[in-house]
Amino acid sequence: MFKKKLLKTEEEIFLIKKSAELTSKTFGIISKELKPGINGIYLNNLAEEFIYDNGGKPAFLGLNNFKYSLCISPNNKVVHCVPDKTYFKEGDLISIDCGVIMNDFYSDQAYTFFLGDDPKINKFIQIVKNSLYIGISNCKNGNKIGDIGFFIQNYIESKGYSIVKEFVGHGIGRKIHEEPMIPNYGKKNTGETLKNGMVLAIEPIVNIGKSDINIYSDGYTVTTKDNKISAHFENTICIVNGNPKILSTCKYIDKKFI
Repeated sequence: MFKKKLLKTEEEIFLIKKSAELTSKTFGIISKELKPGINGIYLNNLAEEFIYDNGGKPAFLGLNNFKYSLCISPNNKVVHCVPDKTYFKEGDLISIDCGVIMNDFYSDQAYTFFLGDDPKINKFIQIVKNSLYIGISNCKNGNKIGDIGFFIQNYIESKGYSIVKEFVGHGIGRKIHEEPMIPNYGKKNTGETLKNGMVLAIEPIVNIGKSDINIYSDGYTVTTKDNKISAHFENTICIVNGNPKILSTCKYIDKKFI
């Protein structure tokens, strides 16, 4: 049962939007530097410095003993992966997840970048991005959580791709992960009822091939079993006056990645 105390006031939503704005601006900084010859450690340090300089704290740093401020998952890596010193190259697909805590409130966002121009991969990325907004469009007062996942799953599978079911979206606020959990799959009219004041992180995670994944013993590394690419998009949203409102934004991301 969803806890009523997790519903956010207008003031709290305003503060979460401030946090989300900093997360989004961090993606803008990342996108302007992201190119072949750059590595994940460089981007992590850049993002971390920017977040601190602008009055926030990296949400992931120290979370479950994670030592970095970004999760960077290239190519066949799915989600939550650790930045390293491997240089990105032309043709790499790179999913980046970033969170901020600011004024005691968290925000969370993810974006997949492509360092290339392959029509098949461009199409894949666009469809995963579309699925995010399809999910968000169903975040309406009175709808069910199952409606969100149903429409994401139906769209993705109709295009021949696969939903990763081991990781889900979630509520967000004074904690990075709050109730309710929001699968990217499901049945219509099932699960908790969505309500005004909910703040949610909607995040489809999709494989271009089969849905099977490997979860490594380090607790962070996740890869596709078939070694094909995976993509991940996420926005922090709220439900206000019956409808979804997106609190994070892609407007700061360099146009070459939009």
